Amino acid sequence: GIFEYFFGLGIGFAGGIAFLLILLGGFQIMTAAGNPERMNEGKELVSSAIAGLLMIIFSIFILRVIGVNILGIPGFS
Repeated sequence: GIFEYFFGLGIGFAGGIAFLLILLGGFQIMTAAGNPERMNEGKELVSSAIAGLLMIIFSIFILRVIGVNILGIPGFS
């Protein structure tokens, strides 16, 4: 029970941070005003946030496949 609560809380927190970083990167791109250095910083921030979000999603998938399907650990479903 406790593991499920903290796991869900951590995933929600990480997803929220990734969403905020995507918004911040988009804001940097929109306000770059032709400055290529600032535009590249915004693009890098957005791509890093998306890569982090994909890593979170795939780690959840892998953890559930290993925990539930292979080992049969209760509480991962």
